Amino acid sequence: MNYEAKDFMETADQDTLNMIARARKLTRDYYFSDYNDIQKRREILEELLGGMGENVFIDTPFHCDYGKNIFLGDDVIINMNCTFVDNKPIRIGNRVLIASNVQMYTSAHPVLAQERLVSEWKEKGTTFFRTFARPIEIKDNVWIGGGCIILAGVTIGENTVIGAGSIVTRSIPANCVAVGNPCKVIRRL
Repeated sequence: MNYEAKDFMETADQDTLNMIARARKLTRDYYFSDYNDIQKRREILEELLGGMGENVFIDTPFHCDYGKNIFLGDDVIINMNCTFVDNKPIRIGNRVLIASNVQMYTSAHPVLAQERLVSEWKEKGTTFFRTFARPIEIKDNVWIGGGCIILAGVTIGENTVIGAGSIVTRSIPANCVAVGNPCKVIRRL
């Protein structure tokens, strides 16, 4: 994979750790909020997320790193036990269904050890590894089946269905059904 300097980020500086701690507190508050207190739950999500449309439902538990990099359109359902690692933006369009146990990872690490590991990390005051991040975009009218994993840099086109258990390593076009590991188009709609 080709990386650019802008793709890499430091994951353990104090500002980053503070943002993660903030997200952990808000997701914990959301988890323990009264399920029927829709106004309070929306207030927590508005504080946590970067942006959120109308008629958004996120079931618990819900996990994210920062929250502020997650942008949701109108009519979005995110079912229970989803994890969004939002080191870069995760943009989800309108009328999107996300089933239980879906994971979205905007970050990863280089495969080659010489690219992944930092030799003088203690002296530099960084982590011992390098992390890169790329955004994820889910277009309008998408349905993502249970247990899917969506990796960094992926875009899923409008009206597409991703079959349960798929691992999406590359972008998927609009108007299709895609399944598998790695996820591939099996039918055009």
